[in-house]
Amino acid sequence: MRLSNKTYDFLKWFALVALPAFQVFWLTVGKVWNFPYLTEIGATIGATGLFIAALLGLSSKSFTDGAAIHPDETPLADDWGEPLEGGEED
Repeated sequence: MRLSNKTYDFLKWFALVALPAFQVFWLTVGKVWNFPYLTEIGATIGATGLFIAALLGLSSKSFTDGAAIHPDETPLADDWGEPLEGGEED
């Protein structure tokens, strides 16, 4: 099954932003107002987001794939030539 870019982007946002935000909202407001089945519904919201993300193949790895790496592997430097945090000095 192929998804359009628009559909993929929406599902990615929904799984990684909207559902986790709604889960926190639900658990917080539910605790204040003593909603029934609070934990069960919160866990279902979280599991749904995880399931959608897994189906889309999203992971933290996908955020680093395709990163530009300098060909000679020199560390990144700021405008004054100083290595950025995490870089090595020569």
